[in-house]
Amino acid sequence: MIQIFKTEDGVIHQTDERQNGAWIALTNPTATEILEISDAYQIDPDHLRAPMDEEERSRIEVEEDYILILVDIPSTEERSGKDRYITIPLGIVMANDVIITVCLEETSILSVFMDGRVRDFHTFMKTRFILQILYKNASLYLQYLRVIDKKSEVIEQKLHQSQRNQELIELQELEKSLLYFTTSLRSNEVVLEKLMKSERIKKYPEDTDLLEDVIIENKQAIEMANIYSGVLGGTMDLFASVISNNLNIVMKFLATITIVMSIPTMVASFYGMNVTLSGMPFATHPHGFSIVLGFAIVLSLIVTWIFLKKDLF
Repeated sequence: MIQIFKTEDGVIHQTDERQNGAWIALTNPTATEILEISDAYQIDPDHLRAPMDEEERSRIEVEEDYILILVDIPSTEERSGKDRYITIPLGIVMANDVIITVCLEETSILSVFMDGRVRDFHTFMKTRFILQILYKNASLYLQYLRVIDKKSEVIEQKLHQSQRNQELIELQELEKSLLYFTTSLRSNEVVLEKLMKSERIKKYPEDTDLLEDVIIENKQAIEMANIYSGVLGGTMDLFASVISNNLNIVMKFLATITIVMSIPTMVASFYGMNVTLSGMPFATHPHGFSIVLGFAIVLSLIVTWIFLKKDLF
């Protein structure tokens, strides 16, 4: 899908014509749409296809007529009825006359610009537009990180009540999301540093504060991702140890019960042997059964008392 936007009199408008100073947004474009934009602005089609690959790394490509900026943005996908957090590439092509964005799916990072909800946004101010996109990207990372932290707290409360595999699997998914976020944020930081050092991109004094905000937001997102990842990893290790300890306690209890219950069984087995009556104590005694039963019970109680003293129950 191709959408064209242009700022006129400080207001963003969608148009059907490609004009100088416009913003062309490609969302999951077809091969025909990619070739159309490629031919119109002399852009390598492979550079427009690059953001369509989910495994594409963040980088900057400086060409003669344009600059390609690839960054990772946070996104969600549904798996087994639950939202999972991933990252996908976002391509920004800074050409001489227009700025072009390419993404696999619609994202709130760009939708706020399309809806005119960003202050001081002008499609013809390309350097500021790129910085505003990067700022919104870092802010969205922070938002998702807070959501992940809240979800991990809810799952932790469930684990306090019942240690089930489902909760541990969900924690593992959150830990994977944090790992993706950390890796992507570090790649974006490298891109940001190269972007600011590039002589092809004009630097304007009025964008200094925005640049500082972008750097701060990105670094804060990296720190938060590292902190949450460490906390989540420690939580998973703790509950894994708790589950293992609970299993050991159950096995110890069952082993103790088995030993206690085996004593009457052993006594009954001895008296169940096929031997002569003269060789079996209390075999001819009128209360022999009661005596043997009482002996087995007393022996079991003694063993139980010993185990209780050793805290094996």
